[in-house]
Amino acid sequence: MSHKPVLLKEVLNILEIKKNGIYIDGTFGCGGHSKGILKKLGEKGKLHIFDKDMESILLAKKLQLKDPRIIVHHDSFSQIYKLEKYQKKIDGILLDLGVSSLQINSANRGFSFLKSGPLDMRMNISSGETAENLLKKIKKKKLIKILKKYGEEYKAKYIAHEILEERKKNPIQTTLQLSNIIKKSTFNKYNHKHPARKTFQALRIYINQEIKELNSCIKYIPKLLKSGGIFIVISFHSLEDRIIKTQFKNWINLTNDYPVKLPVKEEIIEKKKYFKWKIKRIKPSNIEININRRSRSAILRAIKKI
Repeated sequence: MSHKPVLLKEVLNILEIKKNGIYIDGTFGCGGHSKGILKKLGEKGKLHIFDKDMESILLAKKLQLKDPRIIVHHDSFSQIYKLEKYQKKIDGILLDLGVSSLQINSANRGFSFLKSGPLDMRMNISSGETAENLLKKIKKKKLIKILKKYGEEYKAKYIAHEILEERKKNPIQTTLQLSNIIKKSTFNKYNHKHPARKTFQALRIYINQEIKELNSCIKYIPKLLKSGGIFIVISFHSLEDRIIKTQFKNWINLTNDYPVKLPVKEEIIEKKKYFKWKIKRIKPSNIEININRRSRSAILRAIKKI
């Protein structure tokens, strides 16, 4: 399946790309959004690319060889604080959360519950624990907590029970093994959605510390954006979207109306004065969903520093 960047037209319009601006694509993936940004940038513009997946970084470096406007960082977007020399100089930041086409299309990466492959699920295959190793030793109580917290899986107890019962008999080593265990434990009562969807999401988020990294990234956004700078996030499940929505509302609704003698840190005042909604909520059109089924759960929110 070819890569189709989600909400590309909307992202490019919302970013209001300046010819000589400085931009950050915090989730390069297959590069669809980055390529769109580069087409609108002038010769003096700059695009910082972040990704912790080495396959994505290799694609980014190939692009960089042809385009000196690109600066590549083999890092999670949680590490954007390393661009501290660009404080109040960034014109736009984009985060397209979730799994990239490179990851989901490759059975060997272990992200797909529809393809047989090793239970890996790491976005950075050079570090961290695989899903297989996690399931070898995890306690039932902790597994239930992960499935509920990161997958919002209401059948977490049944699924965790079946996983632990199965591992007593056979090691759980492949994606289809796990997928079939989940099917058995949920009695296939998930209508048109695959019963393994939420469990795979929960394990992936936990293994890659996705929520922790998102929270770490967000706190640096006000420091990097210049006046007029725009921050866009595309999320694919309610857990991430709630975090984004809540943080955006906090930045917008909090004001500088403090009692006269109340000691308030300067950076807090600065953060609370200069944000407004750019886009509260956009979802892909029916046309885009028909072309790219993976876009159907996407939600875009954007905020502007003024």
